[in-house]
Amino acid sequence: MVAHLLRLKLLLLRNSLRRSPWQLVGIILGGLYALGLLALLLAALFVVGADPALARTAVVLAGTVTVVGWAVVPVVFSGVDLTLDPARFTTYAIPVPQLLTGLAVGGLIGIPGATTLLAVLAQALSWYRSPVALAAALLLSAVAVFTCVLASRVAVAAAVSLTGSRRFRDLTGVLLVLPLVLLGPIISAVGEGISAGASFLPRLADGLSWTPLGAVWAVPGDIAAGSYGPAAAKSVISILFLAVLAAAWRTLLLRALVRPPQAAAARRSAGAGLFARFPATPTGAVAARSLIYWLRDPRYSTSLLVMPLLVVVLVFAGRDSQAGSGLLVTLALGPLIGFLMGFSPHADVSYDNTAFALHLATGVSGRADRAGRVLACAVFAVPAVVLASVLPAVLTGHAGLAVPVLGVGLAALLAGLGLSSAVSARYTYNVPLPGENAFKTPPGSAGRSLLVQGAFSLLLFALLLPVLVPGAAAVVLQSTLWGLVTLLAGLLVGAAVLISGIRLGGRWMDARGPELLQQVSVNR
Repeated sequence: MVAHLLRLKLLLLRNSLRRSPWQLVGIILGGLYALGLLALLLAALFVVGADPALARTAVVLAGTVTVVGWAVVPVVFSGVDLTLDPARFTTYAIPVPQLLTGLAVGGLIGIPGATTLLAVLAQALSWYRSPVALAAALLLSAVAVFTCVLASRVAVAAAVSLTGSRRFRDLTGVLLVLPLVLLGPIISAVGEGISAGASFLPRLADGLSWTPLGAVWAVPGDIAAGSYGPAAAKSVISILFLAVLAAAWRTLLLRALVRPPQAAAARRSAGAGLFARFPATPTGAVAARSLIYWLRDPRYSTSLLVMPLLVVVLVFAGRDSQAGSGLLVTLALGPLIGFLMGFSPHADVSYDNTAFALHLATGVSGRADRAGRVLACAVFAVPAVVLASVLPAVLTGHAGLAVPVLGVGLAALLAGLGLSSAVSARYTYNVPLPGENAFKTPPGSAGRSLLVQGAFSLLLFALLLPVLVPGAAAVVLQSTLWGLVTLLAGLLVGAAVLISGIRLGGRWMDARGPELLQQVSVNR
């Protein structure tokens, strides 16, 4: 059964490559990136390998970050591959041990799994100067690799299980923002510790080596240093942690098989709701519908969490407002939020899935559809960009720079919304289906999404050059005149791209609406 599950994973991967050439492009690009990281790792291990203490510190820190990355990245950044979604096995009487083993080993099929496996073997071989440490590293390689894989599965299974609860969905924003708020102090503490002295990192590695996240990575270094007692204790910690992860995953998997997550029933509300707050026009109706999605659909609302994350990270990264680099980092907040919010609707038609048929059946024009979606996003995006552009400049004592920063931020937002209006009417790719978990990444979407997003970013940067040049001059020269020129250029360029994008996207949607519906209906 385990071999059958692995063959099924490989078959699904092969079929996705045949179905979508962009998936193949994405895998090739991801593979080249992974090879570059492995080459960098091998070079670093070659440099630090001569010093066992330094090698131990580097391996423990890097290993801990790897485990945390496997657990956090799939949930926060929607990077988990659910090709073999456990919920799909609810109707099959597969023994749980075989199902768990097959899904765990199947997690190694793919770029992240293969890269992690090779990296773990590389760090194990770096202990060749101590045969006993090398043997221990090789024996614990499987524990390290499957700790990463199971940490990812447990995190995603827990997220899927929790988001199946309606009460949890109402509190999702609060629960996810709280850890992000703590990210700033953590980054600040690490930065201060590193700058305070070189002894900080070894002390940090010593502390992490006694935690479940870092224990497995510290054993070879302890053996190489002759600390056999701590090495044995940390081996026990790492094995027990893997057993706990396996038990937790088994519990969550059984719950998913017995009670698979279902889409929540629609809530009844009196009156017209948001539809009464917009004009009684096709554009107003589309805007009200889209704004409801932004507020209630986790696939949309989770992207809004990027804004508080950016605020926290950039504020702590640029705390020293007197330093030129710190000031630039702080002032970049508004333009970054403008870019991200302008980019966010680029897949809105894909998110509609079969509900896009409503736009065709009711005869809504493409231009009204594009304008309505832009209006819904602008309701909260414009105030966010204005505040993020003006407040940092005022609070850091550089109020004169608020004008050019605002010009760049509004230009990035308006031009981004214009490009999104055209891109989403022409290019679609696989996204989580309505009612599915927002953290799920369907197979077959990586390559096409990577290409679309990369081309989007490059084109937007090129369109913003007439605004970035005077903006840079305003910041460097502290010129009020150049600041006003930047604001005026930002509004003109942003408005021109926005209007052009709405018109072009509207024409594309009117010309190929049925084809769009067919594309998004098969994106499963």
